[in-house]
Amino acid sequence: MQPIPIGMHDSASVIFDLIYRLKVKDVMTRNPITVSPQTSLREIQSLMRSKRITGVPIEEAGRRLVGMISMDDIICALDGGYIEDSAEKHMSRNVIVLEEEMPLHFAISYQEKFRFGRYPVLNKARELVGIITSRDILVSLLVEINKEIEVLERKIEEPHLSPGEEVHLEFAVRKLDFENAGKASTEIKKVLKKRGLNARITRRIAVASYELEMNQVVHSSGGIIIFRIQGNSVEVIAKDSGPGIPDVNKALQEGFSTANDWVRSLGFGAGMGLPNMKRYADNIEISSKVGEGTNVGLEFVNEKA
Repeated sequence: MQPIPIGMHDSASVIFDLIYRLKVKDVMTRNPITVSPQTSLREIQSLMRSKRITGVPIEEAGRRLVGMISMDDIICALDGGYIEDSAEKHMSRNVIVLEEEMPLHFAISYQEKFRFGRYPVLNKARELVGIITSRDILVSLLVEINKEIEVLERKIEEPHLSPGEEVHLEFAVRKLDFENAGKASTEIKKVLKKRGLNARITRRIAVASYELEMNQVVHSSGGIIIFRIQGNSVEVIAKDSGPGIPDVNKALQEGFSTANDWVRSLGFGAGMGLPNMKRYADNIEISSKVGEGTNVGLEFVNEKA
């Protein structure tokens, strides 16, 4: 399986926006074709041929995913002479899954990392609700890009913010609110575009503010994101309550994370939030007290277009 030809940091701006704005549920194929554990591999082979698919989720009552059968499994069964066996004897049980509320960029990252042809999608109740392939992602991005082009063609040119005009915005962030995660960073990017900042610094600020916002969603008890433009400086500040960071230096190390298993199962808490902020910001300041909360300030110096 070839990787999706989309770079997370060097893609066109419109694609970058889409992969952070869209969620897995916006792209996945709903109501996927499934079979029971008792279905024979011969029946699955016939199903794959008639439906022109290369993998089938194995599902028990209550939409509970228990495994997957791929085309490779069918080929092995034909070669090994056990094509009449039931799926439960040969299905892959350790299945990599996505959750429907995950941002689309997680699906792209999974495809690049694991190179599987398809990923089952679960809802919050751990029920199978869809399946997503690289083709689903590419087709959906093309559709959304066409929509963006149509909007741009119809849109009346909006005036940019005055170069000297100060901006101050605040956004509330709630604990574990993955459904609304990313809205603050999206609004920040809209303001930066109106202000006329060049694409490079706009992208740096967008990525860092997204990481800042997700850190609050995953690790804090809720807080606020403050966005300011003053003269040649852009600031993004996060203030939250509880639980604080015991060791800031350790938290700045790539891969270090205190996220629990549930959060990790959703694809978050990889330990890259603070390191990415440090990488993209011109200046970062962190103050934290255990049990009281954390303040993180990011500063960016505007560049000429």
